[in-house]
Order: sequence, then structure tokens, then C-alpha cells
Amino acid sequence: MHLVLVSSLVPVENPSSGFDIANRAVLDGLCALGHRISVIGFLQPGQTAAAGGDTYLLGELEVANAKVGTATKLRWLATALLNRTTLSSAKMLKTGAEHIEMLLQGLQPFDAIILNSVQLPGAFSAVFQKHPTIYVAHNVEADSALENAASASGLLERFLFKREAGLLEQVERRLTQSASAIWTFAEADRFGFGYAVSDRAAVLPLVTRWELPESGVERLPEYDLALIGTWSWKPNRIGLDWFLSKVVPLLPADMSIGIAGQMPDAPAVSHPGLHFLGKVPDARAFVEAGAVIPLISRGGTGVQLKTIETFELGMPSVATHASLRGIGAIPSNCSLADDPAEFARLLTEKVAQVRAGNRQRLSGADFHRAQKARLLGTLERGLSGLAKPATAPAPHFREPAAQKKASTPHGFAVHEGGKSR
Repeated sequence: MHLVLVSSLVPVENPSSGFDIANRAVLDGLCALGHRISVIGFLQPGQTAAAGGDTYLLGELEVANAKVGTATKLRWLATALLNRTTLSSAKMLKTGAEHIEMLLQGLQPFDAIILNSVQLPGAFSAVFQKHPTIYVAHNVEADSALENAASASGLLERFLFKREAGLLEQVERRLTQSASAIWTFAEADRFGFGYAVSDRAAVLPLVTRWELPESGVERLPEYDLALIGTWSWKPNRIGLDWFLSKVVPLLPADMSIGIAGQMPDAPAVSHPGLHFLGKVPDARAFVEAGAVIPLISRGGTGVQLKTIETFELGMPSVATHASLRGIGAIPSNCSLADDPAEFARLLTEKVAQVRAGNRQRLSGADFHRAQKARLLGTLERGLSGLAKPATAPAPHFREPAAQKKASTPHGFAVHEGGKSR
């Protein structure tokens, strides 16, 4: 099949965020099945588009709120209000519908469009829904926005999250109702868009990389506990704030806790062993430098990629039930707790075992192999529901028709659609 993968941010060579890791897993899985993939989307600055598909960039775009200034945030908000769209889709209006239409025309014939999350598909849903589609739901975004509204710190922030939730519900309804298949990353999300479409929904098990690297020599732990994440993302921050305020005060004073990842406003915590490290050069190496991994999700939807990475590495962990969404088999070295006191007790016990010489590490190869096999099977079943395959493409790929800059209805400049290798 020839499939067009449409994503706000294209899959990248070295994925680090949960969104990037999921993107790459979907692309790698489709390529492993032998399909031809064309990718349309923006590239985050500093990244390199992944190999495996023909990538047509709409330009470079920074989408993380924590990485842009106030002027950019206000411009996004104004665009969202003027266009009556979500803030996440307003960021995509840097390009225009005509440009998207011409790109798709140049890529014909194709069998279907894989719509990856709500941002870019939501901005131009009328364009994409002229074709057969499959929708990839990273989360039930409307539910996540409502959770964010409930934990908002002020009236304006609460209003904006509630507005986002209402609009996201409409967008997700359009995308799921018209899709021939819906791929989610957690079992609970299969029913998050209503029972009317749940029979077309299936869970995609994920891997953080297609091939696991060979295990290196085990090092002595640098921290008793290691946590890493994008803490500027609200659902992640809710879990971190719970851990810092409810669990950390119950931990022994001699326990060392390393917290890596972008954090715009690190909270003041008095525990003497706590270290905020910011961005680290190698996320995998940092996780392996911990004795025990706390998996601390308290809300949101979708799968927790840090949980999958922990299990692939065979690291001992203590997890909340929310951290285990989308996980079929839980390794024996993972303990479950939602109560802060029990969570702290289990962490203390596991750290004591590591200090006594019992690292409690397992091989993650079996977990990784099973996840990958289930992923490929789910992709195949979803694609089998599409219509008859398109005419076979010519031996030499034809460049899309849209190659020149033009003005859009929204007044932005359209970036050249070029192929990125």
C-alpha cells in the first residue's frame, strides 16, 4: 500500500519525547510491513527527519509552549480565537489548506491517510476527510484538557483549558467518526470516543525503539531513584507534583533522587537528596543510572512511554495504576501502589535491596519482542479494512505539485514542501 502519514511533527531520527517515540513506532511498524509511506508535517528545530519514508516538510515549527516566548503564545491564542479552533491546531495554521491539497494531489495515488493525533488533522480535517483515513489517538485529548482545567492555577488558565476541551471533543468526534480504523495506545482510550466507534478502535502496543541496543556493562547506580520526563506537559507535571509533595517527604533523608528533563519552574522541596538536573545528554543512560524507577502518572490518557522504556531496560520500578495504561504483561520487578505511604515504602524496600547487592534487573528483550509482534498484528488488521489498493506507483517518485511559496487565507507564508532525507 501507499499510505500518507500526516502529523504535526514528523517522525525524527532520534526521538526523545513520548509523542516522538510513538510517531516513530508507527512509522517503523508500517515500513516493517512493507508499505510505502509518505510523511507530511512540520519538523521541530534541531531535529532530523527519520528515514524510512519520503518526508515532505511544511517547514520548521516549535510547538512546545515552554520553549517559546510570550509574544508567540499570544499570537497562537489570537489565531485560535479568530479561527475558532483549538490552540494546538492554531499552531498548524502557519501553512494553508491549499498547500496541503496540492501536496496530497502530487502524492496520488495513495490508499489512505494516517491522521496522527489532533493537531494538524484537526486544523485541516475537511481536506483530509475527502480520502480514506485511519486516526491515531495518542490520548483522548478532550479528557486531558478537562483534567488540566480542574488543576489549573487561575481563572484564565481554567477558562482556556475548558475552551480547548470543548473544541477538542468536536474535532475528535469528526476524526473518529469518519475513520475506517482508530488506533489508540491504551485500552481505556478505545472507549474514550464513544461506543459508536469503539468497534473500529484497537490498541497499538508500543516500543521505544525498533531494535533494542545490546546491553552494556552494568554500572553502579548514581541515584537511588531516577525520574525523567517533559515536565512542562501538564499531565506529567501533575504526577511529578504528587510525587514531590506526597511521596518524597516520606522517603529516608539519605535517599538520592535525580530528576531530569525540562522544568520551567522547579518547586522548592526540602529533601536533602533531591537533585533537579535539567536536560541530560542521554535519557537511556540516565534511566539506567538509577537503582529504582518511580513511575508516577496520576492522570491523562494514553500510554506512558517512560513505563515502556523502563520495562524494555528491565529496570525495577514502583508504579501507579495510571502509569500502566496500555501495558499487557507487567514484569515481576514492578510493584504497584497509588497510596503515597505505600509507594514510599515500596521504593525504600527496593532501594535497600539494590544497596544490598540485588539489582533486581530483568532482561527486557521478551517484553520488547512481544510488544513489537502485537504492534505489527494490530497495524495489519487495521489496514485490512481499507478499500482496494491504489494503482501501483511509477518506478520513479514524482515530486508534489506544491513547491512554491504562496500566501494562505490566514495571511501566513507557506513553507516550501521539500523532501527531507
